[in-house]
Amino acid sequence: MTEQPLHDASPHDAPPEDARSPRPLRGFRRDRRYKTLGGVCAGLGRHCDMDPVIFRIGLSVLSVTGGVGLIFYGFAWLFVPYEDENEFRKLLTGRVDGPGLAAIVTALVGCGVFLSMLNNGGALTFAVVLALLLAGAGYWSQARRTADPDPVAAQAVADAPPEAQAPPVARGPSWWRDPIVKDGTHEGGTGYLWGPAGTEERPAAARFGSWRGPVAAGPAAPPRPAGPRGIGALTFLGALIAGGIGTGVTWDERTLDVSLQTGLACALAVFGLGIAVSAFRGRTGVGSILLALITAGLLTASAALPGNISTQWARADWTPARAAAVRPHYELGSGVGTLDLSKVSVAEGKTLATHVEVGAGKLRIVLPADETARLRAEVGVGDIRLPDDPSRDIDIRPDQQQTVTLTPPGSKDGAEASGTIELHVEVGLGQVEVDRAA
Repeated sequence: MTEQPLHDASPHDAPPEDARSPRPLRGFRRDRRYKTLGGVCAGLGRHCDMDPVIFRIGLSVLSVTGGVGLIFYGFAWLFVPYEDENEFRKLLTGRVDGPGLAAIVTALVGCGVFLSMLNNGGALTFAVVLALLLAGAGYWSQARRTADPDPVAAQAVADAPPEAQAPPVARGPSWWRDPIVKDGTHEGGTGYLWGPAGTEERPAAARFGSWRGPVAAGPAAPPRPAGPRGIGALTFLGALIAGGIGTGVTWDERTLDVSLQTGLACALAVFGLGIAVSAFRGRTGVGSILLALITAGLLTASAALPGNISTQWARADWTPARAAAVRPHYELGSGVGTLDLSKVSVAEGKTLATHVEVGAGKLRIVLPADETARLRAEVGVGDIRLPDDPSRDIDIRPDQQQTVTLTPPGSKDGAEASGTIELHVEVGLGQVEVDRAA
């Protein structure tokens, strides 16, 4: 009886690489098990090895102080998956459900709060500091956990047998994951907003033809039960009414930008409520989502309007009879304003300064015939026309600024004939026209 020679261990007998070394940490994923709303804070707590309550409190404070918390939570809810697929990809493939819509509404509300807090520097500074503190605490906790791994735990992981995994759970039907069975029919509804229409009524051979000749039509499919009725029309009507009421209540007492923002914010709130209700009812229309996005865009654009545009169009004529009657500041919200300085005489060597501000409209300034004027004109969007401009065309451009010295026509070498008038003119949207009295 001969002894069998000993052979070297085969490389296939060696334990796999992932069993001999500790598994690396997973990336940031939302936590389905311990979630409260979307699982973002629970996922952050698991990823950073911290209590999720810390992130919940921090994001709540950031949501109130500047909307940054809502923006972060909404986009994380939309783009960070639980395990394999995120809500944004579901929306792109047509599967519109409650979590995806709630993530979009959360991000939109956060953007609206952030735009409304742009003028509050203290709140935004506090939000930035708190966000940096949360990010730093999470990074430090994660680095502390991965710096010195426990050798006993690592050896136990290496010696442990491979973990048994549960079989994959069958997903719902979808038109891009083998929806057609052998005979060419389709079982059940897809749940998509778009996709191949009528695949469940006709077999594939009946739709595309066959080399074997015509196919006899099978028995008609039973009619589908009527689903829940959509509320898109009611949501749109409610948004119109809410926007009209919000704008009308503030139209006479507030500026144009505040009035428009109030009405659009009310309409956006109705759209968000309608989308949430329709999501729980099981049917959500694309039109409501598109209208909500358009309303959010209009709300953002209204925040960029000048803050001094009034809702009432008026006409103002300022005609001071002497230098002492010239006010240091003239203001008009919306309309046509005329500042006639033709009767003003400034003593030689003296300077008369005034500031004119118009939100939207036209401002006309008439200078004295024998006075030197230093003009600094600023127009957000519009045109500036000076007395020596040979062209009478209107050149509308954004962010126009001019600083010029206008001397009387009879002065020599630009010498000042008398006193000097300093004019600072600001027009948000409109035209500035400067003329010289005859």
